[in-house]
Parts: sequence; structure tokens; C-alpha cells
Amino acid sequence: MKITDLTITLHRWDAPETTYAMPVGGSKQVGVVTIKTDEGVEGHSFLGSASQGADEFAAQVLQRLKPLVMGRNPLDIGAIWGDLWSRNRVVDARSICAVDVALWDIAGKVAGLPIHRLLGTYREKVPAYASSAAMKHPQEYVDEALGFRARGWQAYKIHPNGDPKQDLAICAAVKEAIGDSMVLMLDSMWAYGYEDALRVGLAIQEMDYFWYEDPLAEDDIYGYVKLKQKLNIPILATEYSPGGLYGYTSWILESATDMLRGDVAVKAGITPMLRIAHLAEAFRMKCEIHHGGNSLNNVANLHITMAIPNCDYFEVLQPDSAQKHGLVQDIAVDGEGYVHAPTGPGLGYEIDWDLIERNKIAVLS
Repeated sequence: MKITDLTITLHRWDAPETTYAMPVGGSKQVGVVTIKTDEGVEGHSFLGSASQGADEFAAQVLQRLKPLVMGRNPLDIGAIWGDLWSRNRVVDARSICAVDVALWDIAGKVAGLPIHRLLGTYREKVPAYASSAAMKHPQEYVDEALGFRARGWQAYKIHPNGDPKQDLAICAAVKEAIGDSMVLMLDSMWAYGYEDALRVGLAIQEMDYFWYEDPLAEDDIYGYVKLKQKLNIPILATEYSPGGLYGYTSWILESATDMLRGDVAVKAGITPMLRIAHLAEAFRMKCEIHHGGNSLNNVANLHITMAIPNCDYFEVLQPDSAQKHGLVQDIAVDGEGYVHAPTGPGLGYEIDWDLIERNKIAVLS
């Protein structure tokens, strides 16, 4: 089997506008990456998100990465990913991810199995958590958390506004309303310096929050070492830590975080993300997987989550409408708060080709 072509079908997505660490949404371009083979098997992935359109990455994929895969066996994923990663100084991880995920889609289709079976299935379901947008008032977070609890969800994560006093008011209000009926997390989105990070951490530790995510800048290993020595609440960092897979060494050796973090988009694909999870497991650490920015990346994340023992939850970023796009049916959370392992071959989710065609801009090759 050989790769005969790689194309990107660009189409328009009018994504709902919302705010996390920064505003996202508006008119964006999403790309469907298609890798074709001489045996008729095709693999697909999505490129772009509500925050960054595919037009920001398409030239990288076609000019710098496509030549590395043409004519090769698509099942040689390990060797191909190594060559793709060798371009990481000039190519974004999201571009590498798009190629890697499409190759894994081919591998699953050739085997007639979902990708998690190829990775080594560990379980068939995992609890989801609702991951908030940034909102103005504590009561908005309270109302949202209560709404998800009523729908059977088991956990809720706060993305606050970056002001320590306001953030603690939000955390206190949600804790008072929810009590112990849901697991609560805080993701401060790299907003604090060390002193404020310590004050917030000590406070939410007393509130029995489950984890404290990204309080400091993603490259501040020194600050994280100090912070971890002062807190008992588990710290979750490394989502955007520099260096991809190879950047985790210092975080582990310096004991700078309690858990590792990443997703297929920001770590350059299924291949490295699985290795990161196994690296964490070797040190008996959790590896919590971040949302992937688009629907097929989230499906890829779901496959990894089902294949590893050291990820407790599946992140579902809110509002759903700002994250879910392009599939006939997207990942769903059941009435008990669980997401379930895909059952179809490859990624196992059907692309909405009618929607793509209606909003098509161009096919790039």
C-alpha cells in the first residue's frame, strides 16, 4: 500500500463567538485533510478550529509535510511521524497532527477496527467533565454547573477571568452551590504570577477542588517547582509546555507538576500523545487529555483516552456549538455523564460531506 495524494478541502464555518483565555469564533476556514492510497483506502482529519482557521496551516501541510509522505506505506506511522516531527522548527504541531491522525484513520480502516483497539483498549467508557467558557459573573458559573449536574454529568471545570480575587469568588460560589455532588476543577489559563498562584491554590485546596490547572506560564518550571512544594492540591500543567513529547523530561525530573497534560493538536498527533501518556504511566502519574480544538481531534483524543489507564476524565469544552462541527453525529455524553468508545473502523465518526460541500471554498493539493 502506498500514499498517492494528500489534499485539503477548505470550507467555511461560522463558529459561535465565545471567550476562554481569548475570544474565539467568527468566520473560520476548516480543512478536511484527506490522504489517499493506491488501494482505495482514505484517511481523514480536520485542520483548524474556532480559534485558528485551517488557512493558517494549509501551506505548512502541503509544502513541508506532504512531500515527506508521498509514495510511502501509510501504515509506517512511527517512521513517518519521526520525519514529520523533524520539521517542528518550521511547522506547527497542529499541522503535524492533521497528517498523523489521518494515517491512524487509514490504519484502523485497513484493520477493520477502531483506533483504540490498535492502541490497546483499556476501557469502553469514561466520565466527561463540562469545561466552562469565561463568563462575567459567579452566578453564571453556578447556573451552568447546576444545569450539567441535572443532566447527570459528574464533573465541572472553571475557566475564570484571570483576576485572582474574582476567580476565587467564582470558585467559592460554585463550591457552595455544588457541594460534594460534582468533582470541581480550576483552570487558571496561565494567568497568575507565583504569589497569586499560591494564594489561589491554597484557597481552592481548602475547598477540595480536584485539580489546579495551568496557574503559571507554560515555561515557568522554576515557579511550578516552588508552587508544588507549597500545595497539596494536585497541579496539572504541561498542556503547552515547549518541546512536545521531548519537553516533558524536565517537568518530571524537577517534580514540577503532579500530572501531565496534552492533546493530539498541541502535541502533534496520536503517535506522540500516546507516548506521553505511557511516559506518565511509567512514573505512576496521571495524563489528563485536553480538548482537541475540532471534532475529529476530539475523536482522536477519545480513542487515546480509551486506550490508557491514567486519564480520569474526558474534557468537553463549552459551549458545545463553538467546538463541534463537521460530523454527522458528534461525541455525546450519556445520562450518567459518560462518553463511550467509538465502535467503527478508524476514527469511527462520519464526516458531514453535505455540509462540507455546501460551504466549500477550495480543494488544495
